[in-house]
Order: sequence, then structure tokens, then C-alpha cells
Amino acid sequence: MLLAVAEHEHLQNELIPRIASGLCSGVARTGGMCGAVSGGILAIGLLLGRDEPVDSIDPCYRAVREFLAQFTQRYGSINCLELTGVHLGTPEGQAGFKEKGQIEQCTGYVGDAAQMVISLKGSTSH
Repeated sequence: MLLAVAEHEHLQNELIPRIASGLCSGVARTGGMCGAVSGGILAIGLLLGRDEPVDSIDPCYRAVREFLAQFTQRYGSINCLELTGVHLGTPEGQAGFKEKGQIEQCTGYVGDAAQMVISLKGSTSH
């Protein structure tokens, strides 16, 4: 998610995939915030975050709040456990995820989150 937005914006850094590695499966399989959402927040920070501590953080915060509202409106939650219905921190949850073919569902979350972030960048001043 973060890498897709960075590439769309022509921002290159070989560390980007590593930075987001722990976000998948509801943050390291805890069932918490969806990795697409966490990655979206990081991407918003990359695009709209402040460069200096004295710079305003308000544009970034506004965009993050709008992103969370859009994602929640579309999917009903920002939490992995609620979105997938399985706890990926258990062998049973992982098996259920695979059996239900939910990787496509999560891929959809990633794609939609990336589109939301990209559209928010265009509507939010930095």
C-alpha cells in the first residue's frame, strides 16, 4: 500500500517495503488495525506530513481523519479481525483465511486504500 502510493508519486526508497512489514494481518497478526489502513496513514504522512517540527501537522491530520472516515464508511471497520472475521494470530484463523480465499478481499482493501490516499492528496493542501 505504502509502496504503491510512493511509486505513484515517484518517490523511491528501498526501505519502504521494510518499513511496512509489521503492519500486515492487523499489525503482526494481532487482529488490530488493518494493514492497508496503517499503510494508508503512513502514505499520508509521506505525502502531507511536516518537514520541520514547527510546520503545521493539521493538513496531515485532516487527511488521516478523512481517510479513516472513508474506509470505515465503505467497509464498516478499520480492524482486521472485524474485516476478515478470522484471527490471523491463530493457526485456525490462518487456515480459515486461506480456505475462504480472503487474500483477494485484502488485496481489494489495499487497492481501495491507495486510491483513497491518492485522491485525498489532491484535495488537501500541504
